[in-house]
Amino acid sequence: MWETGKTSQIATEMRRYNLVVLGITETHWTQAGQQRLHTGEMLLYSGREEEDAPHTQGVALMLSKVARNALVGWESHGPRIIKTSFKAKKEGITMNIIQCYAPNNDSSDDDKDQFYDRPNRDTTDHRRTINRVELVTMHQLHRL
Repeated sequence: MWETGKTSQIATEMRRYNLVVLGITETHWTQAGQQRLHTGEMLLYSGREEEDAPHTQGVALMLSKVARNALVGWESHGPRIIKTSFKAKKEGITMNIIQCYAPNNDSSDDDKDQFYDRPNRDTTDHRRTINRVELVTMHQLHRL
């Protein structure tokens, strides 16, 4: 996705398949931020934060205009996890989407443990603090 034109190509495919939210892994983007496309979609991305970081890993969520209008907030959690919250049509319900990119087999055990502990901690926190929450977790898991 780091290559020129890939964002527009992904948005075109998203519209073609009538997707409202699209989870993306291996964006190879650094830093965290948001970008509104000229066609109305919004890209939320989370990557490595270090100065001169290599263009590896990275996750993103592309939102349609409908999803963009329902967006309550989002959080970057490094190059492997991004969390978003949306207000649902039914009053009082929030839907959280967590896009994850799991470490591969070559990663250290510490990296794997840290990654797999994070979504569990985040979902537990949501269930404790918010009464009416729907949670969707999207993963790209590698063979272990």
